[in-house]
Amino acid sequence: MKQSYQEGSWFAVPLLDGGYGWGLVARMTPGSKIMLAYLFGPKLPRFPSVEELNTLRPQDAVKVLRCGDMALASGHWRVLGDIDVWQTANWPVPQFLRRADALKRAWRVTYSDNDPGRSEREESVPYETTGLEADSLYGYGSVELLLTKLLEGPDHPINQQQSRS
Repeated sequence: MKQSYQEGSWFAVPLLDGGYGWGLVARMTPGSKIMLAYLFGPKLPRFPSVEELNTLRPQDAVKVLRCGDMALASGHWRVLGDIDVWQTANWPVPQFLRRADALKRAWRVTYSDNDPGRSEREESVPYETTGLEADSLYGYGSVELLLTKLLEGPDHPINQQQSRS
């Protein structure tokens, strides 16, 4: 089932242990295969209203990442509606960090403001650099797992299992 979504659309992300987290489409590639998404909590057992979602701001996001849009296109992630007034500048594209562990090198990656699938600049930074999201492209299953972990406390079995490995 093809859904209608665009930049500024709110969507629900089903969590692995039940309930939902939230996302906002901040950017889409031309042709809509890759998007930049702001992800939010808290975990809820229901879909919130668009009015509730419209109270969220970029700084409230638990994660900002690039991911495929297959879950939206297929209807696996439900589109809940659109933000009241969409202003691209209010939802910036962050810089990301790409590391080559074997080489102990790192780069700060800047993606196009109009295309989250196209990097515009990479600059070498110290390997120990922190404070930037990892430069990854997530599939929808990985987003669901990550958001499940982020919205649960450290005592949740998913997070305890991760810390043991």
